[in-house]
Amino acid sequence: MTLKEEFQTRNFSIYGQWLGILSMIICLATGISTIFTFNIGLIIFCAFAIAFSFLILFIEVPLLLRICPTSGKFDEFVRKISTNYMRAAAYAIMCAVMFVSIAFGRSALIAAGVFLTLTAICYLLAGIKGQAFVGSKTLGGQGVAQMIV
Repeated sequence: MTLKEEFQTRNFSIYGQWLGILSMIICLATGISTIFTFNIGLIIFCAFAIAFSFLILFIEVPLLLRICPTSGKFDEFVRKISTNYMRAAAYAIMCAVMFVSIAFGRSALIAAGVFLTLTAICYLLAGIKGQAFVGSKTLGGQGVAQMIV
């Protein structure tokens, strides 16, 4: 199945997975760019954004749990975030943290919050519609993901 065919399936979990990858990139970019503001409150949220980007990477690309040396507790934690509802909840928590950064000043971290919100909505819609989580073949799904989970 090509990437175009994956998007034509109208499965919101695939949309969520790709928005998750985009959210990871946005979190990393905004976290690094905002860290130079010299506002200690924003620097803390930049650290959260950077940490979220690496967490999202392990959530969305299950192959990395096999090839990267991580602790057993971390692997177990990431494996718990495998259903659409759990992914929606995880992204909702991450977006809430990014939106709390508004209390310390306006910054680019809001963009990360917006993309995390869109990702949470996609996973929530997939759960509400009863669509099973389907991982993209491009990101290591369909066979590899089943071995890990």
